[in-house]
Amino acid sequence: MKVKQTRKLLNLVSAIALSVMALSTYAKPFSSNQTEGSTMKPKAFIYTELQINIEFNDIPWQRVNADIKKQPGFLNKTWLHGYQAKSGGGLYAFDSIENAQKFVADYFPKEAAGFGVAQTTRIFDAEVTEEASLDMNSVHYGKTIDQEPGAFVYTEVQLHVLPFDNAPWRELNPVLKQQPGLLSKTWLSGLNGTPGGIYAFDTIENAQHFAIKYFPTEAKALNAAYTTRVFDAKASREASIAMDSPFYQ
Repeated sequence: MKVKQTRKLLNLVSAIALSVMALSTYAKPFSSNQTEGSTMKPKAFIYTELQINIEFNDIPWQRVNADIKKQPGFLNKTWLHGYQAKSGGGLYAFDSIENAQKFVADYFPKEAAGFGVAQTTRIFDAEVTEEASLDMNSVHYGKTIDQEPGAFVYTEVQLHVLPFDNAPWRELNPVLKQQPGLLSKTWLSGLNGTPGGIYAFDTIENAQHFAIKYFPTEAKALNAAYTTRVFDAKASREASIAMDSPFYQ
């Protein structure tokens, strides 16, 4: 009886060992700058910008990062540092529109007040732009880019487009893909219907050319007012990596 029990115990131990080996072989580990939450599909994006004019290293981003990570539903953030203007802000991904609304209503105004400056916040519905964004190699939906961005461009057009699929993204995407230095675009659709995007470019020069030369022609064709902002991605690289930015996975 003791021999049979010993054999059963040995067989059980062997089975557990094999299971552990299989899991270590096939399970995909998270990288050092990736969390389980950052792999979730975003349901909402937030764009923020503070009306400051300081070098990025003078922003207390370590403290700010720690506070933001505590906010309900937060998934990741890409820091934005204004080219020439030296403003500070970011593009955030959240797990729901409700949590995004709490962030802009409760948390962010206090952050802006702490700096003693005016601020901009925008909320976008991330679910409705998934198809259009995937077609533009968006890192926010699992796509990858073959180099780190040198610059980001934010755009928003003063149109009311609901549902988002009525926007001419199928016609625009092929043209956008031809823009020099473009690595990725995530389409944005405001809760009130304003379309826009966050673009990653290889260099500041190509980002500037897009914002100043190309995008005004697109807005003119739509007969609409618009916003463009250019950001230095290299200045905020370290802070973005610490916030699981999908541009650096």
